Amino acid sequence: MKAENEQRTGLLYGFGAYGMWGLVPLFWPLLKPSEAVEILAHRMVWSLAVVGLALLALRRWGWIRELLRQPRKLGLTALAATVITVNWGLYIWAVNNGHVVEASLGYFINPLVSIAIGVLVLGERLRRAQWVAVGLSFAAVLVLAIGYGRPPWISLVLAFSFATYGLIKKKLNMGGLESLAAETAVLFLPALGYVLWLGAQGQSTFASHGFAHSALLAATGLVTAIPLVFFGMAAIRVPLSTLGLLQYMAPVFQFGLGVLYFHEAMPPERWAGFSLVWAALALLTWDALRTARRSRIRLEAAPAVVAAPAREPA
Repeated sequence: MKAENEQRTGLLYGFGAYGMWGLVPLFWPLLKPSEAVEILAHRMVWSLAVVGLALLALRRWGWIRELLRQPRKLGLTALAATVITVNWGLYIWAVNNGHVVEASLGYFINPLVSIAIGVLVLGERLRRAQWVAVGLSFAAVLVLAIGYGRPPWISLVLAFSFATYGLIKKKLNMGGLESLAAETAVLFLPALGYVLWLGAQGQSTFASHGFAHSALLAATGLVTAIPLVFFGMAAIRVPLSTLGLLQYMAPVFQFGLGVLYFHEAMPPERWAGFSLVWAALALLTWDALRTARRSRIRLEAAPAVVAAPAREPA
């Protein structure tokens, strides 16, 4: 009963995390007339403030000493910070410049890019269904390139940057709050320096557009940290396969907002490209569920196989 309640709680946290990530395109336009780079700088500064307060409340500081003693880990943290800066900055720019649908495509194809990185970087071997899914995604990119009249570069940069970030995070093996604190600490001084420079040049919107605008810029720290905390709460309570399915909530919401709320154009060739991506993801999900089921059956059968000789007469 307790395990069931824990899983239910984990699902609620998962829905909360991916739901917030899915609805975040509604937030960034509220920060206009701030430009994407200014918003990004404030996001870095205020994220560190929020995460720092959370770590202070939880008294989780021991990891800092350990991190400082490991140059390789520090280097990976700096690399992760750089990659996520590209991802965050481009996403904010895309939403505030009418590319919500194309940005959502980046997170739809992210699992497929992660698979490709697994093959190219980690030497992983793919099952037949995974190869078909990768082929479908490649065809989708070609169709969308024809439709847009250019490669869907926003989607590709978002997908590759986030997949690379995931690979680095896997190697770092740090908790969500701790890793976000370390990454934003790396970015804090350049971000704060940029914010102060804008103020000195008279170009900052932080203090020149009223208290409400300043509060919204400061809220970027909460918008960054709260979904991450919810995700961390979900990750320890529900199976990874369930989280893998929940991750599609965010781009589905973003796509819906792009089409229905922001009224972005969806000509037939874009529908065709997105349909190919969705088909690839459906195939990938089916293959993952089938593989997980087979593994579970094998694990359940293993004790019976081991115990069988013990029941035989001597």
